[in-house]
Amino acid sequence: MRLFVGMMVCAVALSACQSRKDQIAFDGQFFRSKLSKVDGDRAQIMVTVKPVSASLEGAREAGRYEATRYCVTTFGNSAVDWVVGPDQAPETYSIENDTLVLRGACEG
Repeated sequence: MRLFVGMMVCAVALSACQSRKDQIAFDGQFFRSKLSKVDGDRAQIMVTVKPVSASLEGAREAGRYEATRYCVTTFGNSAVDWVVGPDQAPETYSIENDTLVLRGACEG
């Protein structure tokens, strides 16, 4: 029984891992991005991307990709109305702890 539980834990842990060949590089770098809904509203989104120190341009594009993927999957539309988006001037970004934060809403 203990062996079975151990094998299941390993299987779940390994299934969560993604090999580099399955990831997309932006500006030659790999980023960790996470999208979350704002206040439970499926259209309102916040995307965090790190490490922004690897490449600001790459982090912006990784954030755009994550938002576009979510909006297409959820609403069938790739349009995002950005509040703080990847096309804005870098000085308007919220960057803390090597993490870029983008905010917007899926249209559709």
